[in-house]
Amino acid sequence: MKQCLTVLGSTGSIGTNTLDVVRRHRETYDIYALSASTQVELMLAQCAEFTPQFAVMASAPHAQQLAEKLKANGLATQVLQAKNALEEIASAEAVDAVMGAIVGAAGLAPCLAAARAGKRLLLANKEALVVGGALFMDTVHAHGCTLLPIDSEHSAIFQCLPEDPGTWAARVDSLLLTASGGPFRQRDPATLAQITPDQACAHPNFAMGRKISVDSATMMNKALEVIEARWLFDMAPDQIKVVVHPQQIIHSMVQFKDASILAQLGTPDMRVPIACGLAWPERIASGVTPLDFAQLSALTFEEADAQRFPGLHLSWQALKAPEGTATVLNAANEVAVAAFLQGQLRFDRIHAVNLSVLEAVVPSCRPESVEALMALDTEARAAATAAVQRW
Repeated sequence: MKQCLTVLGSTGSIGTNTLDVVRRHRETYDIYALSASTQVELMLAQCAEFTPQFAVMASAPHAQQLAEKLKANGLATQVLQAKNALEEIASAEAVDAVMGAIVGAAGLAPCLAAARAGKRLLLANKEALVVGGALFMDTVHAHGCTLLPIDSEHSAIFQCLPEDPGTWAARVDSLLLTASGGPFRQRDPATLAQITPDQACAHPNFAMGRKISVDSATMMNKALEVIEARWLFDMAPDQIKVVVHPQQIIHSMVQFKDASILAQLGTPDMRVPIACGLAWPERIASGVTPLDFAQLSALTFEEADAQRFPGLHLSWQALKAPEGTATVLNAANEVAVAAFLQGQLRFDRIHAVNLSVLEAVVPSCRPESVEALMALDTEARAAATAAVQRW
């Protein structure tokens, strides 16, 4: 029997790679629904190829454009634009699995809806865990959701850990997240003020969206991954470490109590963890060329430079602060990165904005609901906007 999929964020890099894997296995997967933000033409092409029942666009004008183009091309996909449309396509009874690939805090609500519906949730939206934290994981456990990480680092750790989570505390010493170091790994920190958005978006190994590319350049992406790993694998903050590995052949590692280490290796291509998540515990072809070890000149490792990448260390600070602090950090960073990409903030001041917001917005109590998290998110965004204006 075919698996029925909803892809949240189908026009982004994770979404298009997911559809590329699905394209290779049409006998196994059907697309139930797709969602996107603004890319009407690409969504139209995806609807023509994969014939989903539903498509969701983020705004009414884009939804209207898509609906008109679908009708003009004789396509039967129905366009949804209601307030809860993303939650609806993520939790629909017909859906077996959901790819959560919406970037940012906007992905939290539909991923929570999928979790509440007990779906197989392929999580590429790290902010769902960074923002949602305990609330998100409590929902996953309470409703029997199968949660499969799609970030290459967390997928690697998932594949290296023992199958029984009940044994992790006794057997696992630490998790080792690898990081490429981004395009400025060897750059003089004194020159970071001159970096342009195009330079920051030139990732050495992966083709990614602009926001994620900037996060990789500042290492805030890795900071968010540290927070994500804490919740995914129920590890203490001090059990999670980061090592710079420029080649990104080793995607992450697990160190055990006896000092042995298991690592997951592979060609740096997101279709590998996507295929792993789609088929788990089976394996399917991803379309990726296997590693040729004879062609690997070296695998090197470096310490994460705190002077060059100060944002990375905010992850441990946030995890040891009152719960909800990670929500504040994520919101501040989204505002700061957007300002940098729009030419309103220097690259080297992204960290300054994030740090100032962490100092200004301190959660007074544990957020117990999505509404409380979103209120905290809104407060942090306002503080970040004010900080950007000061800089």
